[in-house]
Amino acid sequence: MDRRRRIAPQRGHRPPAPRVDLDDVIYGIHAVNEALVAGEPLRRIHVGDERKNDPALRNLLERARSAEIAVRFENRTFFANFPYKAHQSVVAYGAPFDYITLEEAIALPREGPALFVLLDHVTDPHNVGAIIRTTEAAGGTALVLPERRSAGVNATVRKAAAGATAHLPIARVANISQAIRTLKKAGIWVAGAALGEGTVPLGEADFTRDLAIVIGAEGEGIAPLVGRDCDYRVAIPMFGKTQSLNASVAAAILLYEAIRQRRAG
Repeated sequence: MDRRRRIAPQRGHRPPAPRVDLDDVIYGIHAVNEALVAGEPLRRIHVGDERKNDPALRNLLERARSAEIAVRFENRTFFANFPYKAHQSVVAYGAPFDYITLEEAIALPREGPALFVLLDHVTDPHNVGAIIRTTEAAGGTALVLPERRSAGVNATVRKAAAGATAHLPIARVANISQAIRTLKKAGIWVAGAALGEGTVPLGEADFTRDLAIVIGAEGEGIAPLVGRDCDYRVAIPMFGKTQSLNASVAAAILLYEAIRQRRAG
């Protein structure tokens, strides 16, 4: 007979919840559906019980079934404990995001001039996601992120990108300045979004060549060293009292200026 004393659990004590790597989470109907369309290796999908027969989820559930991805129907408690609120009762767990190297990005096949976007320590995941979405929509070649002091491709970024992370190649590098020098050696011109003296007005900048656009951090802009490494810095005209634009808005303006010039030529 086991005479060892049994210790009763302390009142109010709960075992620690299993750690969830939220970088591997994709949430929201559109983001999860785009991940399925792109063939991302999802481990499982959680769907709210109330959405079992929702026509908006019919294609998503059929794709999951065809790909043999487990779908679990959950009650409201599961989603109440989920840290992101815009989940629409659809949450998927996938493999860690598959970054490529900068060298692989440069070697990607493309039609017409290259169009890269480099983010210099943009930390707001909503901005990063929006820039990824716009870069993909504009037919960009790839996006480049630094490993430190930057939002990586996490759940919030994937949600803000609305599925674009499944289609746009994304490289992660140790140093943005070194990445710029590597791009320049490959014959790609580098333009930094900036304000102040020494900038080229947007309408006078040549975006028709192989190009990488550098977008700086919120509030601070591109770092001085990064700015010096650029071939030139481009200023978006400002006509009101506001001194600068949101990083994702600036990226969209520059990307579509590149498209406009290339189509006009």
